Amino acid sequence: MKHFIGLLVVLFFSAAASAENWPSWRGPDQNGVGPKGPFPTTWSADSNIAWKIKLPGSGSSTPVVWDKNIVLTTTENGVNLTLCLDRSGKEKWRSETGKAEAGKHKKASGSNSSPITDGKHIYVYFKSGDLACVDFNGKIVWQLNIQEKYGADTLWWDLGTSPVLTKNYVVIAVMQTGPSYLLALDKTTGTLAWQQERNLDAPLEAAQSYSTPVVTTINNKECIIVLGADFVTAHDAKSGKELWRVGTLNPNGEKYWRSIASPAISNGILLAPYARGKTLTAIDLNAATPTVCWTVDNICADVPTPIAINNKAILTTDRGLVTQIDIKTGKTTWQTELEKNRLAFSASPILAGAHVYLTREDGATFVVNADTGKVVAKNVLPEAFAVATPVFVDGKILIRTSQELYCVGK
Repeated sequence: MKHFIGLLVVLFFSAAASAENWPSWRGPDQNGVGPKGPFPTTWSADSNIAWKIKLPGSGSSTPVVWDKNIVLTTTENGVNLTLCLDRSGKEKWRSETGKAEAGKHKKASGSNSSPITDGKHIYVYFKSGDLACVDFNGKIVWQLNIQEKYGADTLWWDLGTSPVLTKNYVVIAVMQTGPSYLLALDKTTGTLAWQQERNLDAPLEAAQSYSTPVVTTINNKECIIVLGADFVTAHDAKSGKELWRVGTLNPNGEKYWRSIASPAISNGILLAPYARGKTLTAIDLNAATPTVCWTVDNICADVPTPIAINNKAILTTDRGLVTQIDIKTGKTTWQTELEKNRLAFSASPILAGAHVYLTREDGATFVVNADTGKVVAKNVLPEAFAVATPVFVDGKILIRTSQELYCVGK
C-alpha cells in the first residue's frame, strides 16, 4: 500500500511539473499573462541559468511550450525550420518547411511569426508564405504556400503576423497593399474553409499590418478580432463574415501608419494600439453596437502588445515608459520610466506572478512590481539581441535571443 501511495505521489508531482503550457506567443489566454509562479526575478549570464543552447540559423519568433516540448522556428541554410527541444534544451527533432526568405529589417528574419499549438499539432508560418501543420514527432501533416496560392506578399517590411486557432480552423490575417484577406484552413487537413476579403482603402502603407488577431467569444459566438488598415473588424469564426467594424483610427488619413502591436481584451473591452504607438483606443464589445469608450495618447507602443487582465492593462512605450491603466476609464494607476538606452523594446511585456517582465532589444530584462510599478531588478544577458517575447512555464523563463535560447531558473 505504501508503494502504491508513493507511486501516486510521484505521478501527481510529475503531472504537476508538466502542467503549465505556453501555446502561443501571448501566453495561454492570448493576453500577455502567464502563470502565478513564482518566477525568478534576478539572473545574469552566469547565475540562475538552468541551461543555455546555441540555436541554428536566425529567427525572431517566440517559442511555444506544450508538455515536455519546446518548439520554435528559425531559418538556416536557406530553409525554414521548426525545431523541437525537450525541457533540458536537448534537440528532439527538426522539420523543414519550404525555402526561406531573408528578413529586410535589422530586427527581423525569415521566421518572425510565432508558432501556435492546440496540444495535438503545431502550426508554423514563415515570411516565405509557407504554412505547415506539424505533429509532435516532427512529421508534416499538411503544408501549403499562401503566397503562391493566393498572391504575392506586398508588405514593405517583414511578414510578422502569427497564426491563430479557432475551434476548427487555423486562421491567417493578410493585411497589405493590394488584396487583403483572412484565410481559414481546416486544422487537421489544411483544406480551405473560407476566405474573407478585408480591403479597407487605407492610405499608403497604413493598409499594411503586422499585428496578430485575437480569438474571443462575443454574445456566445466565436469571433476573430483584427486590427489593421485603420480599423478594428470582427469576424464570425465559422464563416469569416464581417460582423462589425470600428474606426477609422486614422481620421486624418496619415500615409505611413502601418500597425505592428496587436489588440488585447479584458472584461469585454478591446484595446487597440495605433498611430505608431501614439494612441490607445478602447472598444466596448458588450455594447449592442461596439463603440469607442475612450482614447488616450502617448502611453502605448508601436511594437509591444499590451497586457490585459481583470480590468487592468499594462503597457510600455517602445522606449520603456511603463503604465498601468484602468481599462474601464483609461485612467493611469501607476507609471514607471525604465532607464534610457539607444535600443528599444520590441518584445511584448508579460505579467507572471506578481511581476511584469520587459525585455529590451539588448537582452536586458526589467522586472517591475505589478501592484506598485516599482522596478525590482534589471537582468542583463551580454552580447544579446532580443525581440522575442519571454515565455513562463513551471517556474522558469525562456528567453530567446538572436543566437541563443536561455532557460532562467534552477
